[in-house]
Amino acid sequence: MADQNKTPSHTWKEVFDVIGINLTLTREIRYPMVNATPFWDPNQPNQVAFSKDVHINLPGSKIKSFIRLYIPVDLPWKTKLPLIIYFHGGGFVSLSVANVEFHDHCNNLAAKVRSVVASVEYRLAPEHPLPAAYEDALHAIHWIKSQALYSLHPDPWLHQFADFSRVFIMGESSGGNIAYHVALRASELDLEPMKIQGVLLDQPFFGGVERTSSELRLIEDPYLPLYMSDAYWSLALPFQANRDHEFCNPFIYGFDRVRRLPRWFVKDDEGDPLIDRSKEFVRMLELNKVPVVYRFNQGGYHGVELENNTAALAFFHDVKNFIYNTRVAED
Repeated sequence: MADQNKTPSHTWKEVFDVIGINLTLTREIRYPMVNATPFWDPNQPNQVAFSKDVHINLPGSKIKSFIRLYIPVDLPWKTKLPLIIYFHGGGFVSLSVANVEFHDHCNNLAAKVRSVVASVEYRLAPEHPLPAAYEDALHAIHWIKSQALYSLHPDPWLHQFADFSRVFIMGESSGGNIAYHVALRASELDLEPMKIQGVLLDQPFFGGVERTSSELRLIEDPYLPLYMSDAYWSLALPFQANRDHEFCNPFIYGFDRVRRLPRWFVKDDEGDPLIDRSKEFVRMLELNKVPVVYRFNQGGYHGVELENNTAALAFFHDVKNFIYNTRVAED
């Protein structure tokens, strides 16, 4: 009988073609990238948000990164908005806050949820394997704390529009994995006056040596085939680590740490190979008596909200209800 822990034969050339790395191991820009739009853009008649890039260099830190900030164009008068710290997907190895799909997603996230969004740029594997992305994410959180403390270089958008007592950590796919790990790390820190009120995971990228039923059912999925999932982990994990490493499999080491966070939101789709891991994640949260809201949709696929407007609107509706503490119906 075939070993269910092995995937059908694929080559590294196929993997690198998907990621955008050529066989000389140099990166190519395969996906459209856009600049931030801090002012009204005459080429966007339906502009819903403003955005700008902010460098987040902290004194004494060697990490040099930036965030792309988003605010709705129709800001409420004298009312501060929740702050969402957002981490994009890409299997830890590709893409950027400047890629058009994430830029548009964060524009709409800010507008539809009525929030300030800080989309964090982080280092990519294989040049910078994990935990580099987690370190960059935590660096961004430290910088936001410095803003909440009225730093010497205050950002006017954050100080005018962000409510630092209502901060949420959110990520999509591998960004969901980053959101999970950085939220646990941040929960051990004194972040006052910043307060993390919840964590939102959209199709979080978790794995394990043992295959799930959904991974085998969707083994040649057009959006996230199993060979690509395995390749992402091979490139992102520390040298010689397997998929039961704690960065990949959240159930291996100390899952009870999730109790440190006040609330969780988990969303996935039956057409996503990761759905079974998301369901197990929710089950473990419930066993640990951690408040969790979840949405498991019929159909869909990995990254559906980035392409399908109907799915995106439904997702933004659930996110807004969670952030503003309105009950989300669970399917």
